[in-house]
Amino acid sequence: MDADVLIVGGGPVGLLLACELKVAGVDPLVLEAATGRERVTRSLGLRSLNGRTMHTLGLRGLVEPLAEAQWALFDQLATGREPAEGDIVAGLVNTLRQGVSSGHFSGLPLIGEPGNRTPEILLLKQHQLERVLADRAAELGVGVRSGCRVVEIADEGTGVVATLADGGTVRAGYLVGCDGGRSLVRKRSGIPFSGTSATMTGRTVVAELADPGAITSSLRGPGGLVNQSLVPGEIATIEFDGGPEERDLPVTAEEFQESIRRVSGTDAVVTRLEAGIRYSDNTRHAETYRRGRILLAGDAAHVHSPIGGQGLNLGLQDAANLGWKLALVVRGQAPERLLDTYTAERHPVAARVLRNTRAQVALMRPGPQVDALREVLTEVLEFPETKRHFIAMANGTDIDYAPDAPHPLIGRFLPDWEIEGAGWLRDLLRDGRGLLTGPSETRAAAKGREDHLRVLEGAPDQAALLVRPDGYVAWAGAEAGLAEALDTWFGPR
Repeated sequence: MDADVLIVGGGPVGLLLACELKVAGVDPLVLEAATGRERVTRSLGLRSLNGRTMHTLGLRGLVEPLAEAQWALFDQLATGREPAEGDIVAGLVNTLRQGVSSGHFSGLPLIGEPGNRTPEILLLKQHQLERVLADRAAELGVGVRSGCRVVEIADEGTGVVATLADGGTVRAGYLVGCDGGRSLVRKRSGIPFSGTSATMTGRTVVAELADPGAITSSLRGPGGLVNQSLVPGEIATIEFDGGPEERDLPVTAEEFQESIRRVSGTDAVVTRLEAGIRYSDNTRHAETYRRGRILLAGDAAHVHSPIGGQGLNLGLQDAANLGWKLALVVRGQAPERLLDTYTAERHPVAARVLRNTRAQVALMRPGPQVDALREVLTEVLEFPETKRHFIAMANGTDIDYAPDAPHPLIGRFLPDWEIEGAGWLRDLLRDGRGLLTGPSETRAAAKGREDHLRVLEGAPDQAALLVRPDGYVAWAGAEAGLAEALDTWFGPR
């Protein structure tokens, strides 16, 4: 075997998964087809990391370097142009500088409350996120091969083999496809990928206009959306035209000029176009995230409109959910049925995101009926309970993996509790192990699992918890059910 786990795709999802596996004591190998230029192109636009993703990354100490990258970017952008009135991203930045949680639903602002220890949202370029994750992977000793394209895969029952474009082969016990919406891994595995076809065409470019003031950022133009990013030169349009006929051909200055004119109703002139991408609201979902020794994560498992900025977050949380489970199985400490919980937990979460992104696309369509619907929803969002519901949905903080559990904490993310003499509970998960707290008789149940489960000595009785390495509570509050939870999530002793 060349590795314990092959990861096809070295974007943010693949890199985070590799880090999670390495921290848990297995040896991943990342195979990334893209080269430097391709990585720059896919970093067009700003990416938002939402509340749950920030909490998840905070478990491994990754929030600090990401926050530094964000503020370095904002300092750089401060020397550029002033954002146009109505700039959606600019509004988010203003709330970030005030230290409050934020987001939006189809452009309708969702402003939370200040005071959380972990930032609720970060904005940065994708290459900045990849750099932080690549640095962490290098620190951990993860093997990453760039310019390494996989052209075939095969599950041989006792392992998986990947064939490379140069004719070489690589073998491992398991393989995870993190190779995007057109995933070769998913196609070769035969996993169905059903959904709905594109109804819109989005374009994001780096370009110059003869008169930059000729257009104003707006969600409600006569033909769709136009937005001048905080990043100087980056402009985006969205048209509800049935989707792009060809996504892979280069975006031309003439094509983008015509798009701006249709959307804004102005005679804007594009004098130079440096780079550009197209995207759509093609929305599809893998039937399962696992077939034998082959698994899927990120866009390989689900694609949808980028409106709302949830896709990257969804994929990163896939990686956090899968990494520790796959590591326990690879190490022989848990049975393969633990991997079935990956699809069982993550598939409903993605289905809900696909539903709300479809709704956000519908709310952006031009026309007086949609204008009226947006006005009604704006009024509804003034109700505190409704606003909390939408903020939780947009930030993934409403995820509940065990909605029928007997204790309200089971299936939910670990509360940000501070325990006297131990510190913040979330900080105790940085080594990738689970956590068991409670009185001495409760902690005794962890014997034999110390290499993948930390026991917190001296925790008060009321903080009796079994926490998984991804931060979700597996058991809470009473001794009944602890043995079963330990066997389910950490394997029998």
